[in-house]
Amino acid sequence: MATLKVPATVPSVVDDCEQLRKAFQGWGTNEALIISILGHRDAAQRRAIRRAYAETYGEELLRSITDEISGDFERAVILWTLDPAERDAVLANEAARKWQPGNRVLVEIACTRGSAQLFAVRQAYHERFKRSLEEDIAAHVKGDFRKLLVPLVSAYRYDGPEVNTRLAHSEAKILHEKIHHKAYSDDEIIRILTTRSKAQLLATFNYYNDAFGHPINKYS
Repeated sequence: MATLKVPATVPSVVDDCEQLRKAFQGWGTNEALIISILGHRDAAQRRAIRRAYAETYGEELLRSITDEISGDFERAVILWTLDPAERDAVLANEAARKWQPGNRVLVEIACTRGSAQLFAVRQAYHERFKRSLEEDIAAHVKGDFRKLLVPLVSAYRYDGPEVNTRLAHSEAKILHEKIHHKAYSDDEIIRILTTRSKAQLLATFNYYNDAFGHPINKYS
């Protein structure tokens, strides 16, 4: 659904709500109509539809969706209709509760979202589940992953392009020393990975490669 495009002329929010209501009524749910509307609206438009639908019909759009469809289609529509931060919060909750070391959902959310985006995810998580994301990760994730993920999702890191070259050199040396001694969960490694900006980390990893002859993830 993420590849579908918003049409050049978008119907009014009122029209979209009316069509969705029609899709939910009758003997069978009109799944094609649901896709034609929600699948062709961007996040702001879907948010407006949800708000107008609740005001018009006195029922949350997500509740109507859940009542009328099921299975994988329901899950896809629900996740697509959620705001990006809400979607990340739901996926993070599922990943934490069913945690397995090979599950990359939490790592992806923690590492690929900008600081403002990650802050929004934490807010959405708190609103939806009445707990903090950090709390659930600490409760369900074990070992070195927990040691890394809790500060990662808690951080509000600098997002800009500025880099401290001297710091990159010194921290590359720290990382090399810890990795050489196989101290992969050392507090210094955790501190560097969870507090430095992406630009700063990239500078550190580039210097690591130049100084020690191999990328940081290809240690000998």
